[in-house]
Amino acid sequence: MGLTKTEIFTDHQNRVADLAKAFAHPARIAILQLLAERKACICGDLVDELPLAQATVSQHLKELKRIGIIKGDIDPPRVCYCINEPVWNEARRLFGQVFDVYIADKQCC
Repeated sequence: MGLTKTEIFTDHQNRVADLAKAFAHPARIAILQLLAERKACICGDLVDELPLAQATVSQHLKELKRIGIIKGDIDPPRVCYCINEPVWNEARRLFGQVFDVYIADKQCC
């Protein structure tokens, strides 16, 4: 398998791709939807809501936290996660910029 060669793309393109990768799994979308609806959530609650094992939910939370779209406060034995609003707004803006480039009145084929 070849290298991804991300260094040949702009920081902007790499950031959009990184965000898109995190959004590319339906479990992560479900987690984000639950967090957005509740404004905060405890990991155990997420496990109760999703048809996934606790370890699987934890892995998805780890990926979402890695890109910064969620943040969590550790209060053993629980971890409380919520949407990280600045990154949430960044994702909205960046994805919007990707879609806004297309001009709908031009004919392609």
